[in-house]
Amino acid sequence: MDFSLSDHQKLIRDTVRQFMETEVRPFVKQWEKQEKFPAEAIQKLGEMGCCGMLTPEEWGGPGLDTVSYVLMLAEVARVHTAMSTAIGVTNSAVQAPLLMFGNEAQKKNYLRGMATGETLGAFCLTEPTAGSDAAGIQARAVREGNVYKLNGTKTWVTNGNAADVLIVFAKTDPAAGGKGISAFLVEPGFLGFRRGRHEEKMGQHSSPSVEILLNDCVVPAENRLGEEGQGLKIALSALDGGRIGIAAQAVGLAQGALEETIKYAKQRRAFGKSLGEFQAIQWMIADMQTEIEAARGLTHYAAWLKDAHPTKLGAASSKAKLYASEMVNRVVYKAVQVHGSAGYSRETDVERMYRDARVLTIYEGTSEVQRMIIARELLGAPEKQKVAAN
Repeated sequence: MDFSLSDHQKLIRDTVRQFMETEVRPFVKQWEKQEKFPAEAIQKLGEMGCCGMLTPEEWGGPGLDTVSYVLMLAEVARVHTAMSTAIGVTNSAVQAPLLMFGNEAQKKNYLRGMATGETLGAFCLTEPTAGSDAAGIQARAVREGNVYKLNGTKTWVTNGNAADVLIVFAKTDPAAGGKGISAFLVEPGFLGFRRGRHEEKMGQHSSPSVEILLNDCVVPAENRLGEEGQGLKIALSALDGGRIGIAAQAVGLAQGALEETIKYAKQRRAFGKSLGEFQAIQWMIADMQTEIEAARGLTHYAAWLKDAHPTKLGAASSKAKLYASEMVNRVVYKAVQVHGSAGYSRETDVERMYRDARVLTIYEGTSEVQRMIIARELLGAPEKQKVAAN
């Protein structure tokens, strides 16, 4: 079993790391304080192929493997988690469903711009009364001739502030429950589309989460993604891949926190010696590193499996997401603890990392949902429970 990275994968990792250190790190505190969306930096990453890494060359992307994708995303998250969230959504939650379910015209209209970073995508599933229970959404889509009219409210929409195309999920057949959901490619310029309030969040301030309001929003029938009733299938396919991306974010963020902690433990002195000479600190750092490597292994395995044996992916993405997202919260807790009062100050990176990490156990499927998915693969589950678990 070969766990080594290819030369090309190492080049991707190192190139992205250098970009993040020189082009992003100097501005992270300013962007977070101002809640500024780093559009220019994201576009530069797009020019490097990072915004459409899994998209084939014919549609403007480099068409790389999923392991390369998670290496890239981890390097972005290591410096700026909010940016990795924005890039992860446009990659896995928008382009991936378009590639799988879109027709030629839809791919031509939307993929190339996103793959090159010229445009951004967003994923609109969550509503005020429906989160983990995706089948419980209330948004409606009614066909009238050659258009659909969409009504409803979507919340927590990553990239909703800047997206050029949004995949919106709405019920075309409410009586059919989850099987009555359809997906639509919606542009901000469509009649009846409006952006609402921005959520005031604990962390990841540079990645706005926006409310999307649909009031008789007119969507051309040719902008329906897939067939009527395929919406839930499309959403779940996006989330399966997206969970690997969340795991990669967690690994990258935890790695960044570990590096800050090691640096501080070497520099800070107490009782006549560096913090790193105290066994209590050494044990915390050893635990941090061990957990990061374990999460990295789960993440890389899920990424490899997605490409090599996609039909066997199963709960592997959930295992990676579950462990990595909970791991990073343990790691950043220790990072703040080692920093002491300095870790409680907004002047330190670990304070931001502590806040940024918290949502990783929540979005794209909570830890509780991941445990349900893993358990049902082991034990089996009724169809109703399967829908709820996703």
